[in-house]
Amino acid sequence: MRIIKPYAEIITPLDGEQILRHLELCGRVCYKSEDKIGDGSAERFLTGIIRRGHEAVLEHYSFTVRFVVDRGISHEIVRHRIASYAQSSTRYCNFSNDKFGHEITVIKPYFLPEGSVAYEEWKAACRRAEEAYFWLLDQGYTPQQARDVLPTSLQTELIMTMNVREARHFLRLRTSEYAHPQMREVTVPLLHALQDRIPVLFDDILGAGLVSAKDEHEYIKWG
Repeated sequence: MRIIKPYAEIITPLDGEQILRHLELCGRVCYKSEDKIGDGSAERFLTGIIRRGHEAVLEHYSFTVRFVVDRGISHEIVRHRIASYAQSSTRYCNFSNDKFGHEITVIKPYFLPEGSVAYEEWKAACRRAEEAYFWLLDQGYTPQQARDVLPTSLQTELIMTMNVREARHFLRLRTSEYAHPQMREVTVPLLHALQDRIPVLFDDILGAGLVSAKDEHEYIKWG
């Protein structure tokens, strides 16, 4: 059994200036004010658009993120309707195969200190689930049948493609103090990465993070 930390990976190359120019051009069609496009105009225009709540304009640019999280967190992510998803399937992934190292991979719970009694109990429970899963496979059950014993901590890969408006909505909810701590573990670094690349579109969102700034590089990657 392998234990890893979760992370998010932005797999769409993001050129902040190009994205702002694209959204400005789309938005100015509403006012037929394309003649006002110039140096610095995109930032001013989109700041006003966001301030006035005219966020439909932001639907004209989409990007893709890969989340490597546990199954419980993935179930929360896919509740966001205005997005497209692809997810690794426990029906078709057979963890006894070579490409999976003949083991399951689980996500380390953020809230269980490594070495604590609770952490060791969690690890033992995952180990028992792994043993039961492989036993069922050995008895001739298919992966889609044997998966019923797999833990919520099982690692999954989830691809999420969303437009900027939905990304703002998603990050507003999933970085807040009310979000699950293991959700914030990946969404806060993701928010900060987007604020770094496209500040105009995300700087007004304040995430309640659990991860220190120096550790964020462990939780966000660029494709």
